[in-house]
Amino acid sequence: MNRAALLLIALMLSCKQQQAAPSDAKEPPASSAAEKTPDTEHDELPKKIALSDQVLRDAKVQVAPVAREALFETLALPGEIAADPDQLARISSPAAGRIEQVRFKEGAQVKKGDVLVVVRVPEVGRVRSTLLATQGKASAARANAQRLDELLQKRLAAEQDVLNAKAEADSLEVEARSLQEQLGALGAGANGPLAIQLRAPIAGTVLSRDAVVGQPVAPEQTLGSIAKLDELWFLGRVFEKDLGRVALGSATEIRLNAYPAERFAGVIEYVGQQVDPTARAVTARARLKNRDGLLRIGLFGTAEVALSHTEAGPPRLVVPRSAVTEIAGKSVVFVRESPNQFELHEVTLGRAAPGKVEVLEGLGENESIVVDGVFTLKSLVLKGSFAEEEE
Repeated sequence: MNRAALLLIALMLSCKQQQAAPSDAKEPPASSAAEKTPDTEHDELPKKIALSDQVLRDAKVQVAPVAREALFETLALPGEIAADPDQLARISSPAAGRIEQVRFKEGAQVKKGDVLVVVRVPEVGRVRSTLLATQGKASAARANAQRLDELLQKRLAAEQDVLNAKAEADSLEVEARSLQEQLGALGAGANGPLAIQLRAPIAGTVLSRDAVVGQPVAPEQTLGSIAKLDELWFLGRVFEKDLGRVALGSATEIRLNAYPAERFAGVIEYVGQQVDPTARAVTARARLKNRDGLLRIGLFGTAEVALSHTEAGPPRLVVPRSAVTEIAGKSVVFVRESPNQFELHEVTLGRAAPGKVEVLEGLGENESIVVDGVFTLKSLVLKGSFAEEEE
């Protein structure tokens, strides 16, 4: 290849590199894509939000003034969520047999009387055959007693024979009724297949199932459990040294490990009468509403119990716990500026008591804050911030 051809090729390569350079220059630096992280996405949140009268009514927004109040000392009780034994039921067979059908699953909602399991029970056949035989004997004995009674009227039979016949008929009829009650206890009637239906004793949620088709069952075996979960218990442990500080009726606020940002309000309704010799503690019970179905049996947590008989200390700036929410990792409240306008205030929180929390910075006394309907305002703030990001 001559020198002219080489020169031409070099010029063509140089032109291609110059054409590619501007498109490369338009690419943003790698660092610019990383500047916006999830932690900074909501740094510039809307400070004010306006709501129509209709939205205020639908959200049931309620406001209250910030006030100073004494906060009582609290005692932390570790514990866990448990079911109310009066709202708990177990499913079992009254007699030995083999499962033919299973009609329930864990987590299912059942009504009282729903058929859950069908069990084939040989005992039903034995009791049923004995019943039929006894009913036949009782009928014959009653007819014989009536016949002898008629002969006695004609002085053709002895009175003692009549009495014996009536006694035998009465005995057989009682035995027949007893066998009928046995069939009823087994969940079967005088006729039909040799199978019994196990029904839900209460309405509720199925917690567990230990039943499969073809499985042999015994009378003491539990095939499943059902519980009403509208209300549950929190069972806290009160150690011996703190027993004198916890009183019935004390307000408490439960924080569960599974939901660190949630609080569940309750009242101490029972304090145990027997000390556990190993842990040196008694059980304190609080009943909780299962808000939004969040509570689960067995969840661990801590109950903050208000000790009303202790020194409360000086009044502090206090707001209801329901007024405080978290946005972008910051604790905030909504302050009412006008009937339809609200302003977002970041606050610094201090001590807490059941249902209340101290505000160290971010609010002033007598400011009007939202105590109900906070979730609606928070949703609108986040919606506005997301809309700004999309633009």
